[in-house]
Amino acid sequence: MRPVTTLIVLLTALASCTEQKKEVPVTKIAFGSCGYQDDPQPVLTLAAEQKPDAFVFLGDNIYGDTDNMDTLRAKYNRLGAKPEYQQLAAAAKIFATWDDHDYGRNDSGKWYPYKEESKKIFMDFFKEPDSSERRKHAGIYKTEYIHAGDKIVQVILLDVRSFRSDLRLYQKGDTLPYGGFFYNPDYYPQTSPDSTLLGAEQWAWLEAELKKPADLRLIGSGSQFSIEYNGYEAWANFPHEQKKLLNLIKSTKASHVLFLSGDVHYAEISRIKEEGLYPIYDITSSGITSTWSFATQNKNRIEGPVMDNHFGLLTVTWEKDPVIRMEIIDKNRNSRIEYTIMGSEISF
Repeated sequence: MRPVTTLIVLLTALASCTEQKKEVPVTKIAFGSCGYQDDPQPVLTLAAEQKPDAFVFLGDNIYGDTDNMDTLRAKYNRLGAKPEYQQLAAAAKIFATWDDHDYGRNDSGKWYPYKEESKKIFMDFFKEPDSSERRKHAGIYKTEYIHAGDKIVQVILLDVRSFRSDLRLYQKGDTLPYGGFFYNPDYYPQTSPDSTLLGAEQWAWLEAELKKPADLRLIGSGSQFSIEYNGYEAWANFPHEQKKLLNLIKSTKASHVLFLSGDVHYAEISRIKEEGLYPIYDITSSGITSTWSFATQNKNRIEGPVMDNHFGLLTVTWEKDPVIRMEIIDKNRNSRIEYTIMGSEISF
């Protein structure tokens, strides 16, 4: 073989080897909700061990349940003093939204009288910069970003408390959408078109966010989005608002939307199939310390429930068609749910 030919072969082989060794970017996002500030929280240590790019707190980050702001602040401080929380904060960026118990009162909405005081305590605890727009507008909605090479992950944190209309109480004799309830429902779907979950200002902001470029969009909501009506708190109690968000995803052509949610004290993956839209997955991770005795009926459930303490983990491998793995990992390091989709499955 001629020397020039040999050189060309060697250079080709070297280039091929270099290309094979080129690492594909990976993004890891852990998430969870429902942690009682006075209990050990070992799942936060397990989440930190994953070395995620971020951990998303999805609400009920403490159980405040008080109108006394000194009490609320003290409970946040007890969470912050926990070694498990400190390990997590040292290992990953912390993103957060709230739900009812850290907002102030169980199942409360826009009429909670101390929501501005509660917001300031939330902002201070999660180290929101003084110059942040989040401090300037009503409510705590915000978008965070994670970058992996040239890939952009948009984390949209909704506020489902500050603007939410009153829930409609279930009345004896109300016609349920399906039979088989083995418990008494608390709430019934709102029928008033004037009722809202997000409020006009947050809706306008969300539309603008969905129009921004992103390779993956994670919408964090304290209340579950993709489940069917079950008589408890959820987007299903405001069906017109749930439909409005589905239509907004369609009209903005916002590809690659996934929901992360909490609240219910168990884990599951739910999926809505809507005409003219790709499947909308909702990964519920709820049980940093809390557990419940049963899971409600949910025809949209495709994985779960997991009733033990756990955290959620989303791992995205940025292949040409991204590989998105959803996991629920319990307190014993067992992967109880593992469900994988391709990015092309959730795209227009």
